[in-house]
Amino acid sequence: MKDYRGKTMKWTMMTGSMITVAVLSVVPVQAEIQTMIAAGGCFWCVESDFEKVDGVESVVSGYTGGTLVNPTYKQVSSKNTGHFEAVKITFDDEKVSLRELTDYFWKTIDPTDPNGQFCDKGEPYRTGLFYQNDEQKRVFEASLSDIEKNKPFSEDIVTEILPAKTFYLAEEYHQDYYLKNSWRYRFYRSSCGREARIEELWGSVASEQYH
Repeated sequence: MKDYRGKTMKWTMMTGSMITVAVLSVVPVQAEIQTMIAAGGCFWCVESDFEKVDGVESVVSGYTGGTLVNPTYKQVSSKNTGHFEAVKITFDDEKVSLRELTDYFWKTIDPTDPNGQFCDKGEPYRTGLFYQNDEQKRVFEASLSDIEKNKPFSEDIVTEILPAKTFYLAEEYHQDYYLKNSWRYRFYRSSCGREARIEELWGSVASEQYH
C-alpha cells in the first residue's frame, strides 16, 4: 500500500462521454507523541535503559503512586510516602509503539521481586506500570499476559499495573544522572547486580542491544 500522506491525489471519473477530474488534498498525518509511566527500581537505571531506544524522545525521573504532594528524594527514600521511583517516557509512536516499549520494560527489570529491585529494597524500588487511559491498560495487560505465558523462569511476576497518579518531577541532579556522573553510575549499576540478575532471569540484558 502506498503512503499518500501529505500528497495531492487526483481521481478521474468517466460518466458517459464526460470525464470529471477531482483533486483531493490529503491532510498530512502527524506522528502522535505519547507518554508512558513505569517504575523499575532505581530511576537512574530505567532512564538510561529507555533513552537508548529509537523513537523515545525523552525520559525524566520522578515520583508517583504515593500520597505526599511534591515529595523530595529525601522524603521518598524514607520509604513511608507510598511513592515509587518512576520515569515518564515521551515517545513517537510512528517509530516505537507502546506495546514494544512495554515488552522491552519487562526484560530490563526483575519482575519477581515484591520488595524492590536488585540491591535496592523498600517501597520506592517496587516495579509498576501506570496506565493513563483504558487503551494503555489494555496494552499493559496484554503484554503481561504474553510474558507470563512465555517467561523463561518459574517465579511469579509481581509487578503491578496501576492507574496513574500525579507524576512529580525529581530533583534536577537526578535527571540524566547516568550521563552527568557516568563513572559513579556504572559502578553503582554493576555493584547492585542489575545486569547479573536480569541475565539470570531473561538470558540476556535487553538494554545492551543499544550499546
